[in-house]
Amino acid sequence: MTKTQKIILAILSVTAVILVGAMGYYILAFASKPLGPALPVAQQTLPPLWTATPGDPSAGLVTLVPTISFATNTPAPLCGGPSTMTILAIGQDQRSNNYDYGLGDIVRVVRVDFVTPKITVLEFPRDLWVEIPYIADNLNGLDHGKLNQAYLYGQPGDGFAYWDDPSQGPGLLSLTLNLNFGVQADHYLAVNMRTFENVINAIDGITINVPDIETANNTGLTVGRHYLNGAQALKVARNRQQGMFQRVSNQNLVLCAMREKVLSPSIVKQIPALIESFRDNVQTDFTPEQLSQLACLGTKLPVKNIAFASFPQELLTEDIRIFDDPDFPKGLLVTQADFSILRQYVTRFNAGTWPSLPASISIETAPEEETSSSFCP
Repeated sequence: MTKTQKIILAILSVTAVILVGAMGYYILAFASKPLGPALPVAQQTLPPLWTATPGDPSAGLVTLVPTISFATNTPAPLCGGPSTMTILAIGQDQRSNNYDYGLGDIVRVVRVDFVTPKITVLEFPRDLWVEIPYIADNLNGLDHGKLNQAYLYGQPGDGFAYWDDPSQGPGLLSLTLNLNFGVQADHYLAVNMRTFENVINAIDGITINVPDIETANNTGLTVGRHYLNGAQALKVARNRQQGMFQRVSNQNLVLCAMREKVLSPSIVKQIPALIESFRDNVQTDFTPEQLSQLACLGTKLPVKNIAFASFPQELLTEDIRIFDDPDFPKGLLVTQADFSILRQYVTRFNAGTWPSLPASISIETAPEEETSSSFCP
C-alpha cells in the first residue's frame, strides 16, 4: 500500500467514525425526545388526610439522606425501564383527525412493573362527579363536573382551554385524578375513535372469544370466536346497552384481544414504528425510547400478569344532578361514591398490591377485591 493510499484510508476511517458518531447522537437525541408536552407536577404531595402532629419536635427539621448504599437482592428492571411507570390512558369520544375538543370517555390508569413484570389497569367511571381544578373562573364558580369533562375543559377547541398548560386535556385530567383520588401519573396516551379503528386495522384486526351467552348479550355477538376489524372492535368497546359495568367488561375483552395480537412475534417489533406512524393522531408524552421499552417488556410478560381492575359495583351509585342550565333541562346522570374508600383502592393499586392483594392485607371498609378485578384468559 502506497503512502498516498494509507493517507486516503486514514481520512476515510476518521470520516466514518465521525459519521457513525453523529448518526448515533442523532438517533439518541430523537429516541429521548418526547412526542408531546409532559404532564404537570401534581400539587398534592402529602397523603390526603395528613396533618402535622401537635408538638412534634421533629417538625421543620431536615433529615439528611445517608450517602452510603447497601447491596440488595432486588432484581434489576427489565428492558432498561424504570422500576414502575404509571400511565394515564384516555379514549376520546371524537372521530375527527385532531384533539381540539371531545370528552375523555375512557379513563384508565395503567401501572407497569418492569421488575416483576406485571401490568395492572384500573378503570375510572367517566361519570364520576369530581372536583376539577382551574375551571371555576370560567364556569361562574362551578368547580365540579364529570370526570370525562376534565379532559374536555383542558382542550383548546370550542372555547374551552380553561387552563393554560401545554399538556392540555391530559394534564388537567391527570391533576383531577390526583386531587380526588391520589393518582400519580408519569405519562399519558390519548387516542380518539378514528385512530383506535386505524390501529386495529394496522395490526390486521383482532380475534375475540365470547365465552358465554351473558357476554354475547353484552357485546351483541354470538358465543364463540369472532374476527373484528377496527370499526367492529370499536362498536363492541362502546356498547353500553347493558349498563356501564358491562361496557367496562366489553372494553377489557377488546384490550385482551389487542394484547394477544400486538405481542405476537410478527407484530411486537413493529410497535414503536406503529406508534410513530400515528404520532400526529395521538396525544402522548412518551419518547420513542420509552415505547421501545414497553414493547420489549411485552415480550417478557406472562398473560397471567395482566390484570384489569374496577371499583366494586356496590361502591358506585348513579344519580341525577339538576342544574339551573337550559342546556341540561333534565339534569345530568352522574356517578357518586365515597371517595375515601376509592382512595384506599387507589393507594393499594399504586403500591402494586391490588389486584392480587395478599390475603394478609385487607381494608375493613372495602368489599372483597374478587368482585372488581379480572385477567386476560
